[in-house]
Amino acid sequence: MGYIEDLRKLIGTRPLILVGSVVVVKDEHGKILLQKRPEGVWGLPGGLLELGESAEDAGRREVLEETGVVLGELQLVEVFSGKQYFRTLANGDEFYPVTIVYFSKDIKNKTITIDGVESIDAEFFPMDAIPDQTSPLVRKIIQQFSDRLD
Repeated sequence: MGYIEDLRKLIGTRPLILVGSVVVVKDEHGKILLQKRPEGVWGLPGGLLELGESAEDAGRREVLEETGVVLGELQLVEVFSGKQYFRTLANGDEFYPVTIVYFSKDIKNKTITIDGVESIDAEFFPMDAIPDQTSPLVRKIIQQFSDRLD
């Protein structure tokens, strides 16, 4: 069982502050790696930190687990936090995410493999052809920081 699951056993659905990393991965053709989650929404690969894990290591681990892509160096882009990002999940769990956004074009292995659990698809998209079903936060990240994503 993971850290968050253990916490939820103790406090139930009450609000938590959860820290996670996402990575904007850009290939040599300028395409962005997106992952399609089981609910049908495209987003950036990423997830929550485990105890003792750095944000950078969590970003690399999540990209590998969700897409099979292996990354080297990461560059910090931005941190998103605040009450405007508050979420309540279908099971009633409430949380305030702190999302650390990284950028990488240091791709060590570009072979995409899907786990079928956290990802049902993953592919590289041109920045001007992002799917309609992409999360609003991902669109904001791509639009707001496209000049820094090189």
